[in-house]
Amino acid sequence: MNREQIIELLSNKLKLVRVEKGYTQDRMAFVLGISKKTLVQIEKGRSDAGWTTAVAMCALFRDSEVIQSVLGNDPIEVLETMAHEEVERPKQKTMGGHVWWSDVEIKNSFRLQQNLVSKHYRILDDEAYRWYSSFNEKEARQRFNEISTKDSR
Repeated sequence: MNREQIIELLSNKLKLVRVEKGYTQDRMAFVLGISKKTLVQIEKGRSDAGWTTAVAMCALFRDSEVIQSVLGNDPIEVLETMAHEEVERPKQKTMGGHVWWSDVEIKNSFRLQQNLVSKHYRILDDEAYRWYSSFNEKEARQRFNEISTKDSR
């Protein structure tokens, strides 16, 4: 998945998100910070949203079932990983990946998982804390091997 694909997916779902939330076109345009004319053009498929609008959609409507159906349960993580190419930061608690994730490899107390929707990778420890995210499988596997072979956390 790349930026253009994310933009296209979200552009195609903009009207569904608006309807799901019960917003008028005026209200949705205001919330997203775009003109009503632009919103109508996106909803009719005449143009795509920009990256900023896609990010705003995910941030402001991250609990949307429509958005989760195309990006998984944590759309912000998908966008963050895409924007930075990989994410490695202090541990962040997750839900454990029981619905949107598939275990790729398990070693010691760590799991390398792949998102079933966005196809990006992440590393979780045995308490479901996220240690790393990336769309690059090779880099994710390399980081997984480094993290999972350390003696201590």
